[in-house]
Amino acid sequence: MTKINHSEIARSAFKELFPEKIEERDIIIRYSSKFRGYNANVRYGSRQIVFSLSRDWLEISDDLKKGLIQHLLVKVFKKDAFEKTMEMDLYEKFVSNLGKFARVEEEIDQELVDSFNRLNKEYFDDLIEKPNLIWGQDSFRKLGHYEYATNTIMISNIFKNEPELIDSIMYHEMLHKKQGRRITKTGRSIHHDSKFREEEKKFKDKDAEKKISAFVRKKKLRNAFRWW
Repeated sequence: MTKINHSEIARSAFKELFPEKIEERDIIIRYSSKFRGYNANVRYGSRQIVFSLSRDWLEISDDLKKGLIQHLLVKVFKKDAFEKTMEMDLYEKFVSNLGKFARVEEEIDQELVDSFNRLNKEYFDDLIEKPNLIWGQDSFRKLGHYEYATNTIMISNIFKNEPELIDSIMYHEMLHKKQGRRITKTGRSIHHDSKFREEEKKFKDKDAEKKISAFVRKKKLRNAFRWW
């Protein structure tokens, strides 16, 4: 991890939202290769706030960095009432469009490709561009995820060779890609609003959630006996 002196960007972002807190702690920006795409996080302590950004942010304008930092600050301090800055607006538009420009890897598992193509034809008129499609770890909690920053749909490895269940999860994540990331005036991301839920109901298998829950319970039990 490389530490770079961009603290003035962070201090300016902080001061604009929280002028009364600016002298309380050190503010540091670090750039790290451990993040994929344009991901970032913040660690908040009594003496310092450390913003860790992917190295891709090194080539991005200071205004966008400032918007990202302010977005993270709102989450840290849970500030509900504030006037969104111009930089925050720029950042939100940038994030919303990331998936359109992220690179798609050539090597993708055929089972995931088949599921995506099936659903794209049946529900989306083949209008959704294929994202990165990957298997995740053997997770029983994160069953699927769409990552905007890298344009990637991930599905838990436990569903391999279960095409019916893969389709259920794939459809949900494709809706996230279709609808894009939406952020409220308070800086919070909206993932499952009424519009999303309405489209989710169009999936043909009305018992999909029950089937997934039953499968996960059975898989957990099987794993428990394996280690007994």
